[in-house]
Amino acid sequence: MFNPPPTFAGFGLGLRREHYRDFLDGDVPVDFVEVISENFMVDGGQPLDILRRVREKHPVALHGVSMSIGSADGLNPGYLRRLRTLVDRIEPLFVSDHLSWSRFAHFNSHDLLPLPYTEETLAVVCRNIDMAQEAMGRSMLFENPSSYLTFEASTMAEWEFLNEMSRRTGCGLLLDINNIFVSTQNHGWDADVYLHGIPADRVRQIHLAGHTQGDGLLIDTHDQAVNDDVWSLYAKAMLRLGPVATMIERDGAIPPLADLLDELDTARDIACRSRDVAEAA
Repeated sequence: MFNPPPTFAGFGLGLRREHYRDFLDGDVPVDFVEVISENFMVDGGQPLDILRRVREKHPVALHGVSMSIGSADGLNPGYLRRLRTLVDRIEPLFVSDHLSWSRFAHFNSHDLLPLPYTEETLAVVCRNIDMAQEAMGRSMLFENPSSYLTFEASTMAEWEFLNEMSRRTGCGLLLDINNIFVSTQNHGWDADVYLHGIPADRVRQIHLAGHTQGDGLLIDTHDQAVNDDVWSLYAKAMLRLGPVATMIERDGAIPPLADLLDELDTARDIACRSRDVAEAA
C-alpha cells in the first residue's frame, strides 16, 4: 500500500492558456502551478514544450478529469500508460483526479458523474485506485465532488466514504472547499460536520473556486471569484489541517493574472491567520 505524498505548504494557480506567456516570460509569484493532465498527455508538440518550460520555474501538479475512478468495468490501461509517461517526463508535485465516474465500455460522458456511497461502490473505487497508484508508481490524490443529487442506496456520508477510501488505499485527498460548499448547500448537509469528518492527515491539497446560482441549486462553474462563504469555510478548514498546498482554480471567464494573484494573497492571509489561531489554542 502507498502512503500519501509528502506535504507541501505552497500557494499556486491553475495554469491556463490565457496566462502561458506570463509564466514563460515573467516571474509569477506562485509556489506551484496545476495543469489538466489530459491537455498534456501527448507525444511532443507545443503544449508539452510549454509545460516543460514552466516546470523549469515551478513545481507542477497534474490534475486529471477523465480517469473515471468509479467505473465498474475498471480503468483504461491506455489512459494509465499515457498518464505515466507524462508523470515520468514532468516529475509532478502531485497527481490527482476526482471521486467520480465518466466512462463505461465505449461510452464517455465527458462529465464528472456522481456515485452512490455504498460498500459495493467503495470496493470498486478502492480496486481502481490501487490499480492507478500501481501504474503511476506513487500515491495519488482524489478530490471530493460537487453534486446535484443523492442516491437512496447510499449507506454512508460522503466524508465517511472519502475517509474509508483513503484508509484502504493509502491515497491522499484533494479537498475542494467550493465543492464542499456547493454540495452541502444543495443537499442540506452540515459543512462543519463534513470538515470534521475528513481525515485531516490525508489532505495534501486544497482547491478554491467560484460557483453560480442555478435554478434551485448551486452549480460548480469555476467561472467566478471565490465568494465570502467559501473563504469562511476555507478558514475553518485551515484550523484543522496541517501544511497543505492551496490553489485558486479558474476554468471559465478567465480574468487577468493580477486578479487571480490577489485571490491567492487572500488565501495566504487566511491561512496565516488560521495557523496563528490554531497555535494559540
